[in-house]
Amino acid sequence: MKISPSTSPSRAGFALLMVLVITTASIMILLTDMSRTRSVAIMNNSMNNYNTCCNAAEAAVEKAYARMAYDFQSFGVAGVSNNISIYQNGIPTAAENPFWSKFQFSDANGNVGKTYVSYVYSYTGQLPSAYAGLYTANAPVYRIISNVQNTNSNNNSIGTAQEDILLALVPLTTWAIFYNGLLEFTQCATMIVNGRVQANGAIYVGTTASLTFNSGVSCTSTLTAPFVDGLSSGWTPGTSSTWNTTFNGSPGYTTNVASVTVSLNMTNSHFLIDIPTNGESPTSATGIQRLYNQAQMVLLVTNASASVSTNLTVQLTIQNSVNGLVPGNDPSPVVLTYSNATPALLSSNLPFLSLTNVAYDQRETDTNLFTQIDVGKLASWTSTNATVQGKLPASSGIYPTIMYVADRRPRTSTQLPAVRLVNGAQLPANGSVNPAGFTVATPNPIYVWGNYNIQTSAGSASGTNTYEVPAALLADSLTVLSGHWTDSSSYTAYAQQSSFTASNDTINAAIVVGTVPSADTSATNFSGGVHNLPRLLENWGSANLYLNTSILRLWDSNMATNQFRNPYGFSPSPVNPYYNPPTRHYSFDQNFLNPAMVPPGIPVALVPIRFAWGVPPPNTTTYTPAHN
Repeated sequence: MKISPSTSPSRAGFALLMVLVITTASIMILLTDMSRTRSVAIMNNSMNNYNTCCNAAEAAVEKAYARMAYDFQSFGVAGVSNNISIYQNGIPTAAENPFWSKFQFSDANGNVGKTYVSYVYSYTGQLPSAYAGLYTANAPVYRIISNVQNTNSNNNSIGTAQEDILLALVPLTTWAIFYNGLLEFTQCATMIVNGRVQANGAIYVGTTASLTFNSGVSCTSTLTAPFVDGLSSGWTPGTSSTWNTTFNGSPGYTTNVASVTVSLNMTNSHFLIDIPTNGESPTSATGIQRLYNQAQMVLLVTNASASVSTNLTVQLTIQNSVNGLVPGNDPSPVVLTYSNATPALLSSNLPFLSLTNVAYDQRETDTNLFTQIDVGKLASWTSTNATVQGKLPASSGIYPTIMYVADRRPRTSTQLPAVRLVNGAQLPANGSVNPAGFTVATPNPIYVWGNYNIQTSAGSASGTNTYEVPAALLADSLTVLSGHWTDSSSYTAYAQQSSFTASNDTINAAIVVGTVPSADTSATNFSGGVHNLPRLLENWGSANLYLNTSILRLWDSNMATNQFRNPYGFSPSPVNPYYNPPTRHYSFDQNFLNPAMVPPGIPVALVPIRFAWGVPPPNTTTYTPAHN
């Protein structure tokens, strides 16, 4: 029997159907993959375009910031507020690079070809971690925003960038020591520095005592211990020898940093305490910085004839801020003028003032002609005098926080006009809760006789700054005279002054003065170093000098110009030694880290900071990013 195979039609159809299903599924998977690949490509292209637009927006923001930072450091806050339209119109252009031709910039408010730039608020507080230990007060914050689209792209992606810029106004008293130029600790006595140190120049260390820095030290040049003052330490940082210098900050020291820009012309910073030139407006860029214009009380002493001690004229100007402008712009100041200002006349009208005191300065080898101010009597007079209270009424919370004094008697080869402050244990009251402080500024050398700013209505303490108000002394130079000083003994040579011994003394004030810089490396042309910036004229051998302070050296002395002379202990032997040093207790006044305790009239460093960064939604100017 012969059997033939047979194929079922239903089974063949099923197989064909399965092939068709699998083929269809494969095609669908392929199409899906192709679609997904295309979608991914579109998304990648869109994301790349978005990122490119964000980068372009960042470029616009950075262009505005660069110009703003330059204006701020060159011309201060006013230099920025006066140029807002320049920043707003300063978008990247094809003239700078053809790349920018494909982008459309806007200011998040729909204005094409613009960048958003606007003042946002004022900030008071600590600066970001890169500026640890520094703070600012009432510093403006500006917001810069750019929105960007790529006109060569098919999608409508808008890239954005936003930066909040803090124009930090950092009081120089935030630094324990700030020098505009070479800063020398060479041969310093034992010194512990608890605040930041900055030199717009080099720093020299090296001592037979000990020098300790507990905070950061920075300079725009090098930090070394070279041959200075006729002596050599031979230490180079990084070697095994430390020459008795310890750095406890983190980092210990930083060299070759950028110069700290200050709100005044640092090539001629003495102008800060000088009398304005004729015709200079008090509201000009220079005028508003002068202490002469910032002061509520301006006292000028001049001589009406060739004599330097008779026929003197005293002019006291009492002025106040009007419409937020400097007091020097007061349209109706009170001007009190006293010709032939005899002691009797001054006693009746300006009981705090004396013009007859003279003493010999052994360092300058000159006779000082003093404009002497009794600070205690000044405090009483300003609070009770009807003329003063009519212009600066304490009942309205208006006080003289800055007093500018200039003795304009001619400087001769044998006579040096100067300002002397006496009876300054308690400064003029200017508010019992949050005192605004009291500053004395002068283009002359200033002498402080006895304790200064060691008591308030709450109590008194010497050697510490427990009881004080914010205070500063700005002058051509500073000389400290102890309470045992007598003018009559000043003419006696140092070798004969065994009985002329200084007493313990305390000064609680920021010191902003000049020095006579080192002319070379010899012992006879040394500046004296930072420890001798406060000049001395007495035998302090068994006495203590306490300075609770911030030491700011901003200019060369213009009037007190004799070189420092080392009084003892070094070879070659000094010529005409004029003092024996005290045990120095120089401490950074930590109160200056509180914005409310910054003394009036203190210059500020201008530090532009990228304060906050973000990528806001398009067409938004109210987005608030986190601070750096």
